[in-house]
Amino acid sequence: MGSSFGQLFRITTFGESHGGGVGVVLDGCPSRIALSPNDIQQELDRRRPGQSAIVTQRQESDRCEILSGVFEGQTLGTPIAILVRNEDARPEAYREMKDTYRPSHADFTYQAKYGIRNWQGGGRASARETIGRVAAGAVARKVLAFLHPESEIIAYVTDVYDLSAAVDSSVVTRAQVEANAVRCPDKEAARAMMRAIEQARAEGDSLGGIVECVARNFSAGLGEPVFDKLEADLAKAMLSLPATKGFEIGAGFAATRLRGSEHNDAFEIRDKEVRTATNRSGGIQGGISNGEDIVFRVAFKPTATIARAQQTVTTDKTETTLAARGRHDPCVLPRAVPMVEAMAALVLCDHALRQRALAQPD
Repeated sequence: MGSSFGQLFRITTFGESHGGGVGVVLDGCPSRIALSPNDIQQELDRRRPGQSAIVTQRQESDRCEILSGVFEGQTLGTPIAILVRNEDARPEAYREMKDTYRPSHADFTYQAKYGIRNWQGGGRASARETIGRVAAGAVARKVLAFLHPESEIIAYVTDVYDLSAAVDSSVVTRAQVEANAVRCPDKEAARAMMRAIEQARAEGDSLGGIVECVARNFSAGLGEPVFDKLEADLAKAMLSLPATKGFEIGAGFAATRLRGSEHNDAFEIRDKEVRTATNRSGGIQGGISNGEDIVFRVAFKPTATIARAQQTVTTDKTETTLAARGRHDPCVLPRAVPMVEAMAALVLCDHALRQRALAQPD
């Protein structure tokens, strides 16, 4: 159903924002992959709230517990269950939202679909659900390290509001991304972004932006025609993340302003391999990876929760105003970086396993 993702490498996330906990059940992980709680924890720490002054100040340690599927430091090939308990839940802070729909949240639509909703912090629609994705993504990285030892997946912030960074996707490093709280490798742009986010928070407002991601050193052949094209699965993965509103790969929408002669990636032989002279396709052609860097971008809207009075309505259809209280991100971009990486790892791991299943014996 809607809480599951993937084919061979399949995950199901569970939990609500202010319930007992959140987590994931992962099925299809190969056996004998080295895996420890620390492999998962280091990624959860990057997603964790309260890690800097420009993100939500909800205080959660987000310590992971591996409940099944791992024995003596290796995966068993059986389902892996990972749990993170909620520690700083404050459901009483949302009581005013019980009978009032927050603008641009999932309150009204969940009520319309199910006839009931968890009004405590967004429930299932909360970004806290992404803990399960990030935990599963950490496992996917371990599998990819076995299947594609040289591969790496790096996401970073390129835009916040009207500020843009200059980042070379072919050489950017994880260390450069993690060097500042915004997770933007361009130091000058990062400082300007930090100021803009702090100003928006002081004004009770929020900002959106763009996260770019590059996946390097993946072999040609990943992806399934027709409906499971690699970029189609990446798009679904990214647009399933909270607050996402757009996806583009390679030249993306800019390709509409080019002619075919300008956009086409010419083939050449480099290091005795078939390569492309340019990469406007973003590493995918015909829905299948071509061996070049896979480069895509994800647009995130401004955080819907803001500390300003907004017009809305109640469950009994009375017009009113509502000013959000509590803890929220003035900009989701810094914490979205590990989420984007995790979803990319899940898609690439799933397709790598599917490709391995198709491989012909030598």
